[in-house]
Amino acid sequence: MSLAYRRVLLALFDLDNTLIDRSAGLERWARSFAHSRFLPRDAEDVICDRLRKRAYPDDFVGLGATFGLNDDPGDLWHEYVDGVARSVRCFPGAREGLETLRSAGWTTGIATNGAGDIQRAKLAATSLAPLFDGICVSGEVGARKPERRFFEAAAAECGATLNAGGWMVGDDPETDMDGARAAGLRTLWVANGREWADGLREPDVMVASIVEAIEVLQGTTV
Repeated sequence: MSLAYRRVLLALFDLDNTLIDRSAGLERWARSFAHSRFLPRDAEDVICDRLRKRAYPDDFVGLGATFGLNDDPGDLWHEYVDGVARSVRCFPGAREGLETLRSAGWTTGIATNGAGDIQRAKLAATSLAPLFDGICVSGEVGARKPERRFFEAAAAECGATLNAGGWMVGDDPETDMDGARAAGLRTLWVANGREWADGLREPDVMVASIVEAIEVLQGTTV
């Protein structure tokens, strides 16, 4: 299969709550962390609220102060990285679907916001990393979704360009769908139990699960 043909078959995937269940993994880790520190009953909810969207090392300065912890914030961050990586799980069918796409000649890439160490730790812990031609993490490339230059970097990590087209598969209407559309990619939204918000411009395709998303990709060549 020629490189030019592989570039047409480009699929970029968001990581958190698209391929892996970050929300459930965060809850498991927060429960264990609160228990290990003998924190108040509502500590788990406080931690999840602070870290639900994204987590960075600086967040643990505030969390440490909130709960009166003497731990170094850097140590808390590393504890979080290790713990959440062990706690997250792939959504059913994600790994098998990615293997099928690659066997069919697709070029696949990770396009995720976040810090490099935690995102790569999750990819390693779930054994997803080998299934991608490129991995693009905002904390490593100096750009974030929905910026066009992030999508340019993600395509380049896969040995492709945005001019060749492709798909973005994700769960966030703004960072994944709007950003990818503006970058010239087709958009595939994975609901995972949520409803598309009224008033937002709809993606090219909406599906219930990552398995259905991959089935859509298997049925197209553009």
